[in-house]
Amino acid sequence: MKITVDTLIGDILEVNAEAAAPILMGMGMHCLGCPSARGESIGQACMVHGVDADEIVEQLNAAINAG
Repeated sequence: MKITVDTLIGDILEVNAEAAAPILMGMGMHCLGCPSARGESIGQACMVHGVDADEIVEQLNAAINAG
């Protein structure tokens, strides 16, 4: 899976929650199970939480595609 800033968090979690959850929790997303969080894009979540979207996308791609 190739993650971009437009990828929905719910889609990422469906592919590999074990790899993605620690990264998302580390950026301040502590409500990964909330319907609104799952429907947000990575770009939207990063904007709300004040983190660099490109950095998070890079981390998520590395973690999810590591295996």
